[in-house]
Amino acid sequence: MKLRTTVAFLLACLTAPLFAQEMPKPGPEHQKLANHAGVWEAAIEMIGQDGQPAMSKGVSKIEMGLGGFWLLDSFSAEMMGTKFEGRGVTGFDPGKGKYVGTWIDSWSTSVMVLEGGYDKDGKVLTMTGTGTGMDGKPTVHRLVTTEKDANTSVFEMFVPGPDGKEMKVMTITYTRKGAKNEKDRK
Repeated sequence: MKLRTTVAFLLACLTAPLFAQEMPKPGPEHQKLANHAGVWEAAIEMIGQDGQPAMSKGVSKIEMGLGGFWLLDSFSAEMMGTKFEGRGVTGFDPGKGKYVGTWIDSWSTSVMVLEGGYDKDGKVLTMTGTGTGMDGKPTVHRLVTTEKDANTSVFEMFVPGPDGKEMKVMTITYTRKGAKNEKDRK
């Protein structure tokens, strides 16, 4: 009972300042994220420990939620002979002027916290964060998502290689499920 009372008190203290100001509304950056909502088929190419590519397929179910501020991604696949599940949350932080996100999955016991932004054309989102590397140690990851069109995007993951130089370890080509052309979008 004490825990509930403490949580209720903390929640009241944290939300009180919100009632003194106008509630925030999603901006154009959030709308850009909302364009990714839908069900996406994923063609996955991973580079194995032996340096050889391993191909697999997956599905990403994405929705815009929590007041239109957060893109919620539920990803599942069979990768390298193992079931894989991941959850991502991406939004825009106006205070930082950056896109922010988190990623958790069934292959890691840590949360990856990400920050980044779009290129000047608004087609390439690059985010960086620290997550568990192939050796089990914290590793900086660079995640690049290129929007090819309204129904296709390509995700690439880069990490430092054994020689310290950045190497690509994964490419996922996403295709919006059921989309036949640009106007089929949403």
